[in-house]
Amino acid sequence: MLDFTGSYTDQYQIAMGQVFFSKRQTSKKATFDYFFRKLPFNGGYAVFAGLENILEILENFKFSEADLEFLKSLNLDEKYLEYLKDFKFRGNIYSMREGELVFPSEPILRVEANIIEAQIIETFLLNILNFQTLIATKASRMAIQAKGKTLIDFGLRRAQGPGGYYASRAAVIGGFDASSNTRAGRDFNIPVSGTMAHSFIQSYENELQAFRDFAEVHPENSVLLVDTYDTLKSGVPNAILVGKEMEEKGQRLKGIRLDSGDLAYLARKSRQLLDEAGLNYVKIAVSNQLDEHLIKSLLDQEAPIDIFGVGTNLVTGHPDAALDGVYKLAFFDGKPNIKLSETIKKVTLPHKKEVHRILDSEGNFSGADIITMAGEKVFEMMHHISDPLKFLSLNGRNTEIILEKVMENGKRTTAPKTLDEIKNFSYQRLKKLPPEYKRFFNPHIYKVGISEDLKQSRDSILKAHKMN
Repeated sequence: MLDFTGSYTDQYQIAMGQVFFSKRQTSKKATFDYFFRKLPFNGGYAVFAGLENILEILENFKFSEADLEFLKSLNLDEKYLEYLKDFKFRGNIYSMREGELVFPSEPILRVEANIIEAQIIETFLLNILNFQTLIATKASRMAIQAKGKTLIDFGLRRAQGPGGYYASRAAVIGGFDASSNTRAGRDFNIPVSGTMAHSFIQSYENELQAFRDFAEVHPENSVLLVDTYDTLKSGVPNAILVGKEMEEKGQRLKGIRLDSGDLAYLARKSRQLLDEAGLNYVKIAVSNQLDEHLIKSLLDQEAPIDIFGVGTNLVTGHPDAALDGVYKLAFFDGKPNIKLSETIKKVTLPHKKEVHRILDSEGNFSGADIITMAGEKVFEMMHHISDPLKFLSLNGRNTEIILEKVMENGKRTTAPKTLDEIKNFSYQRLKKLPPEYKRFFNPHIYKVGISEDLKQSRDSILKAHKMN
């Protein structure tokens, strides 16, 4: 894991903290909600990712000596710096499980802590959850279109700096099988995979000898890059020669990789040449600016591709680049709190809240989640968040609570989940989502509404503000 300390935050969090401290408000409790307003990629769902990293960071979060020395140079109050010296997160966290399918406006994670603790952790929480949720969602869209074919993250060199480290993790949650990112493989137990660069082949006087040497050193994992010079006249024929030589040694060539040109055409021709040579077991991998659209197109053309290596468009979350996740105050010092806006869609929801997923008779998702006040037991009607004329009867519907306590007094209450466990959980949840919400074009809109009690409370607070 990368090093996160107290200075991994925005300056205004520190500045606000000094005001709270100087005005003796450190004992006042705050509740913040993390949610987002718009689904990325014009899709029908998002995949929540980054929770395990947040919990691990929070258990050890503090201001280092280097942090405090730097903050001292900003002319902060000495007593406040002493407070930060002993800073530790001692709050509670309620969250949906990592890998859960999530939708706009609903609280995905709830923070309960004193106001300074809750503010200081905001920036890194948004930084990690927004990015990993974006990438996990992008990966999930690719996994659906890949229809069981192998997906490998090739994106580290194109990522925005160290973002590639967490992108590799999020990609696995979304359905990827491996990564070229060795550090992520080490830290997150991700299978690492790679082939060779064009420069490796160019460094030899001829392509065939480059292939032979690579196969000699890596007989169990040889995937040969065949497009350095001429894919069908040189690359694939030379790969076939090496493949047959390996057979004579009791070995098997694992695959070839296509990285340019008409991938569907070249894959078909390469498959034909390999099969004619008796190398039907050799897999075909492709790379080069892949995304879910191109993967769909290639497989719609019935291109005989076994492995997709995806880089830039995965780890940058192209074309959206960022998830608009926000962190808003909902309850402070014993009172419900609200952020007003001229746009009703941007008026936040007050109170400590829970989220209930509405299920059908078979336990699958029915296409609706309801946000309630914490502790609500009975809710017969779900209201649209911003349109007072839209509502849905919930009589007789089965529900499940999808926010659970994961941290209490700064200590996690749940056992750490492995990446495989998170990936499998997300896969199982995706199976429960009806196909119309997973549709590639124009997916159904998943309904998120509020209970009658929450609506009445919000409306009364709004009315009170308008009267003031």
